[in-house]
Amino acid sequence: MATEVVSTGFGGLSRHGLGAPVLLVMMLAMIIIPLPPMALDMFFTFNITLSLVILMVTVYAMRPLDFGVFPTVLLVSTLLRLALNVASTRVVLLNGHTGTGSAGKVIEAFGEFVVGGNYAVGLVVFGILVIINFVVVTKGAGRVSEVSARFTLDAMPGKQMAIDADLNAGLITQDEARARREDVSREADFYGAMDGASKFVRGDAIAGILILFINILGGLAIGTLQFGLSVGDALHNYTLLTIGDGLVAQIPSLVLSSATAIIVTRVSSKQRMGDQVMQQLFGNPMVLAVSAGVIGFMGLIPGMPNLAFLTLATLAGTGAWFGWKHQQQALVPVQAAPRAEEVPAEARDLSWDDVGPVDIIGLEVGYRLIPLVDRSQGGQMMDRIKGVRKKLSQELGFLVQPVHIRDNLELAPSAYRILLMGVPVGEAEIYPDRDLAINPGRVFGTLQGVATKDPAFGLEAVWIPRSERDNAQTLGYTVVDPSTVVATHLSELLQSHAHELIGHEEVQQLLDVLGKAAPKLVEDLVPNTLSIGVVLKVLQNLLEERIPVRDMRTIAETLAEFGSRSQDPGALTAAARVALGRSIIQHINGMGSELQVITLDPSLEQLLQQSLQTVSEGGVGIEPGLAERMHRSLVESVRRQEAAGQASILLVTPSIRPWLAKLVRHSIPGLHVLAYNEIPDNKQIKVVANIGQGTPGLDAKS
Repeated sequence: MATEVVSTGFGGLSRHGLGAPVLLVMMLAMIIIPLPPMALDMFFTFNITLSLVILMVTVYAMRPLDFGVFPTVLLVSTLLRLALNVASTRVVLLNGHTGTGSAGKVIEAFGEFVVGGNYAVGLVVFGILVIINFVVVTKGAGRVSEVSARFTLDAMPGKQMAIDADLNAGLITQDEARARREDVSREADFYGAMDGASKFVRGDAIAGILILFINILGGLAIGTLQFGLSVGDALHNYTLLTIGDGLVAQIPSLVLSSATAIIVTRVSSKQRMGDQVMQQLFGNPMVLAVSAGVIGFMGLIPGMPNLAFLTLATLAGTGAWFGWKHQQQALVPVQAAPRAEEVPAEARDLSWDDVGPVDIIGLEVGYRLIPLVDRSQGGQMMDRIKGVRKKLSQELGFLVQPVHIRDNLELAPSAYRILLMGVPVGEAEIYPDRDLAINPGRVFGTLQGVATKDPAFGLEAVWIPRSERDNAQTLGYTVVDPSTVVATHLSELLQSHAHELIGHEEVQQLLDVLGKAAPKLVEDLVPNTLSIGVVLKVLQNLLEERIPVRDMRTIAETLAEFGSRSQDPGALTAAARVALGRSIIQHINGMGSELQVITLDPSLEQLLQQSLQTVSEGGVGIEPGLAERMHRSLVESVRRQEAAGQASILLVTPSIRPWLAKLVRHSIPGLHVLAYNEIPDNKQIKVVANIGQGTPGLDAKS
């Protein structure tokens, strides 16, 4: 809005990048070139109008960022007012001996009409305005700006992590996350700029006081010494002109100070400030009722202004009565329509319709969590779960089945349970009226609340009152609401059990979609080369190792090529992994050209291959002590890689890769087991640790 004001005032020059230069040139011209009284009247009127426009924008803005250009506008308006002070001072001192109208009608009006032509009254009024502006409004706004800037900057890491948590849970899209990050950055920039801009207002108030005394003393000296006026006439003329000049500049300054205080004390909301005031100040009829009683009692005391007190008591009591009636109407439940008398069902034999199918994905909630699921009560969990399904479907490459939600009275009131194929895979207890503050690893303080662990990742967390959300984010915690906690837990469990969610129907849908683009490929693959069951098993193997099946064309081409040689799902999975090697490495290591890996000593690899061969022939297999020592060495190497901020990759021969991957999948979840032939040719390999060098001690040499 402020940009449009500047653009309109300068004939659209700001659209061509000339608005700011022209404005600065005009300010310099006002300081250097003497202005006629008519020009001063126009500029002073424009200054008052501009300050009122800025005040109205701050009042009607929904949130501070809606007027993000306010610090710049504040600086420009302050410079404009100071330039006008210099221009008016020149005119007052040069022409003040001719009378109080020598500096234009605006200054004369403020000097004659506003203070009644009495310069003593004018000095008192000016002093009061300066005290209000400098001591009360400007000082308070500056303090609020300073504190807001500090807390906003401290809260940035927590807000960024909350955005990342919502994005990872599928609650928001990439574009929404980008917009929210920009809002966080703009908010920090805004409050930082307001912290500095409030100093302009403070300095302007001090400059107004100094200009007043300089003009009065300078006018007395010029009027008496240069123009031969008596001390009384000089004091009358120059003091009234100075008071008028000071008032016409101080009033817009007070308006801008008020606008500054309003915008830095605003809380982001979807309501306008007037609606917020009415709702929060007069929303409780008991407040008006008690106030009406107190004012009415004071109005009955003899000697008090009975008419004023009793009138206001009547108005407050009437407002309380109407507010109470409105609350009662809101509490009246809607009468349900009478239901038709239920006719008892006739006795009949059982059928297959009485056997309900098992839900593929289920969510059971306690009765206290029902409002989180019910949209009519403002529940957001359904939308959160829909976002999780959408995100997982895009990432995994197939449509994730709907989540069947039901209440379960056997659960604790605030507990929930996640089921796959009717079997519970996760459960936790949440507090629907609190937020969960998660410790991401580095925080700057402690929080009072119910200590717990994040159900999705097992991180230390605290259930806190919602009023402590901003404080927790300032301390570095990631704060999420209860619906997001459930959605994140569901997302993590579905990702880890993605191989159980895909079945024959999903595979057929994937092949049908691929068949529209490559019909010959699908025809050669199923059923000519492989059965749909074998393709399903390969896709399940890939998903079990968290490899998406989005690139269905590459997978189908690989299966069509190797399916004529082998029908073994394990061998076909290994071939598909080689074909997807670039995608696998991209997911693990990003765009880095160097791949840091952990390897096994050749003697240990040979020993493991012999052990696997022994197992396949019905032998004993690997010695338990050797497996334990190898596991311990791998854990130490993974910890070193995590401390260095690098991905943990174990590079082994293709023959033992499936067995090792299954061995460490749950015991060392951060370790990726890859085969040599899965590494793309354009990647450089750097060995950071070698497990089992010498084999007997199984030491890990880095």
